[in-house]
Amino acid sequence: MPGRLPVSVLILALNEERQLPGCLGSVADCDDIVVLDSGSTDGTARLAEAAGARVFTNPFTDFATQRNHAHTAIAFRHPWVFHLDADEHMSPELAAECAALDPAAPFDGYYAAPRMLFHGRWLRRCTDYPAWQARCVRARGFRFIQVGHGQREAPEMRMGFLRGTYDHDISVPDEADWEARNRRYARAEAAEHLARKLTTPGALRQLARGPALQRRRALKHLSYALPFRPMLRLLYQYVLRGGFLDGSGAWRYCRLLARYEGCAGEEIRRLRAARP
Repeated sequence: MPGRLPVSVLILALNEERQLPGCLGSVADCDDIVVLDSGSTDGTARLAEAAGARVFTNPFTDFATQRNHAHTAIAFRHPWVFHLDADEHMSPELAAECAALDPAAPFDGYYAAPRMLFHGRWLRRCTDYPAWQARCVRARGFRFIQVGHGQREAPEMRMGFLRGTYDHDISVPDEADWEARNRRYARAEAAEHLARKLTTPGALRQLARGPALQRRRALKHLSYALPFRPMLRLLYQYVLRGGFLDGSGAWRYCRLLARYEGCAGEEIRRLRAARP
């Protein structure tokens, strides 16, 4: 990334002293790196400040609320802000593309696609690449909404697409920690699914006529009604999506996905049973 990168970068963090240096290094050419910390008790803040980042603290509620807080409470130096997590790295190609964005463009933000790296290997097929995420957005006026355990652009946001990618490390060094974290994610996803107003006919219409990103979201909504969902997810990602071509790590990753779907199914049944 020759020269200075005229885009602000926002990194959400909580006890990320192991992952944060790599993330910061990937955007070292940026003159406005902001780390929004959720109350780390390790060396996260110290590492960020040593790298020249501005550090702010805000208690974590959910990802959308945290990102929206950053956009309303922090004065960014550039009109565009790229959102990264501590386990993600910006690629030089994507940085160059972001640097060339026109502040007068008719978009509120841009999607970018992550390359999911599992223990050093890109799992292109079984991670549904490109899985578009709202990442490069306007510093003022952009709004996220919470969806499951993650976030999505608000419906009124006008979105474009970037060709460059960023790397997301989805390695699982500790399966017990992975299990605990993903059970929380499954609980949030189950609650969001049951709260959604999208009907089955509406999802079918989106699946038949919507753009690619909308079809994918509709398919996910419809999949909750399928029996044997964990096994179907395993077969879909490993066989139908060609995950077996991604190498030996793909089998382990797809089995973890199946476990996640089992957790989500359990949480949906639990929440339905608790309804009055």
